[in-house]
Amino acid sequence: MALTSVNEVFEKMPQVFNAAAAGGVNIIFQFNITGSESGEWYVVIKDGACQVAKGVHDSPNTTLTMADADWVAMCNGTLNGMSAFMSGKLKVSGDIMAAQRIPSFFPLA
Repeated sequence: MALTSVNEVFEKMPQVFNAAAAGGVNIIFQFNITGSESGEWYVVIKDGACQVAKGVHDSPNTTLTMADADWVAMCNGTLNGMSAFMSGKLKVSGDIMAAQRIPSFFPLA
């Protein structure tokens, strides 16, 4: 079933977290979502576990900024992450290589 809101995406992330893909990973993602469902969330992946929280983390490794509708579309697999990045719909700062691993950590689509 397709995800329909930004909140739903972040609520579902811990449920679909792929701990096997996160072995030995210690990273913090900051998500800045714009639009009518705007908000800030961060995800800490450490020792094969994840924590998703609303707010701003003090020292994220990777920060992603994206409009709400594009974020939901990307999480549903209807918007390709690389295409979104190349077209400017997705802005990434920090560890860009880590951002490419997000779909393996959270197989939402």
